[in-house]
Amino acid sequence: MPIFDKKKRLQYLGFDDFWFSVLGIILLSTITNYLFNAPEKRASITLVFIGWFAAFSNTMCYWLGTRLILIELRKKYPDFKDDVIRIFLLLLCIVVVTPVIDMVMGNFLAWVFRLFGYTSSYNFILKIIIPVFLIVVMMMAIYEAMYFYARLKKSIREEEQLKRVMVQAQLDTLRNQARPHFLFNSLNTLRDIIDQEDKEEAKVFVDKLSDVYRFILESGSSNLIPLEKEIQFVRSYVHIQLERFGTNLIIQWEISQDILQYQIVPMSLQLLVENAIKHNVVSKAKPLVVVIKTGNKTLFVGNRIQAKSTKTPSTKIGLKNIKERYALITREPVTISTKDSYFSVELPLLKTMT
Repeated sequence: MPIFDKKKRLQYLGFDDFWFSVLGIILLSTITNYLFNAPEKRASITLVFIGWFAAFSNTMCYWLGTRLILIELRKKYPDFKDDVIRIFLLLLCIVVVTPVIDMVMGNFLAWVFRLFGYTSSYNFILKIIIPVFLIVVMMMAIYEAMYFYARLKKSIREEEQLKRVMVQAQLDTLRNQARPHFLFNSLNTLRDIIDQEDKEEAKVFVDKLSDVYRFILESGSSNLIPLEKEIQFVRSYVHIQLERFGTNLIIQWEISQDILQYQIVPMSLQLLVENAIKHNVVSKAKPLVVVIKTGNKTLFVGNRIQAKSTKTPSTKIGLKNIKERYALITREPVTISTKDSYFSVELPLLKTMT
């Protein structure tokens, strides 16, 4: 029964009302005994106790009876959309039950007191029933307020959990997009090396590529990783690219050591370097210089635009992927700028996942 089962009390009432009920019954019975009993009925300690016992018995029946009705109505009408009909039926039940309890308990207590030699009889007094009815309504209003608050908290918590699940699903989708994108470009690079270099160079490239993919596997389930790890990964990636471009590709590192433990979206820096190589001329006449430096909680990646005469087909995954992954994790923006033939991107560095 919900009266004795804490789990049921939490389920149907929204909170554990054990002590609320115990203290409430004692307090209300004391107040009603003082308000509704005439002074002559408190002339001795015995009469005070008898009056309090009668008030306590009635209050307990009012409280537990309407509480039981409340629980049964909540079983039948549990949702927010049912609140109006449930409260209406509750008020209707209180109107009917209050005088019934008063009459039954009044006659019962009068009989009990007569057994012990006290003169007692029951009289239906409207001016007492109305205040009792109002007290019961106020008591049930407290229960309804607590129930509404508990359901509201549960609803908000469930909505937040649903949002997290959806965000995680989106992040997984975006991560899975980035990996084949990287693999596609790496295999193209390997093909070029095989065409231009000997087999030994191709073997070295494959070894480095395996190191890169080891990082991808290790960070595969992470939404954020330390900047230090991302830089180590990008250095391996750059080493692979230098097999192809040699001194025509220059990476300028300006990294502050005290910011290495800040967090970054995995593969975001690598994608920016990859895009710079993909969309710009990298030649002896026009070496590509990519600047990677840390700022005020940001990572700056920039290069002078050296547009190719024939544009390389774009999968449109790179920048969009980075922006969407950051948007799902933080409100800090990814800043993209093209000014005076210079393209740059600033990635926010995060202390913790927000």
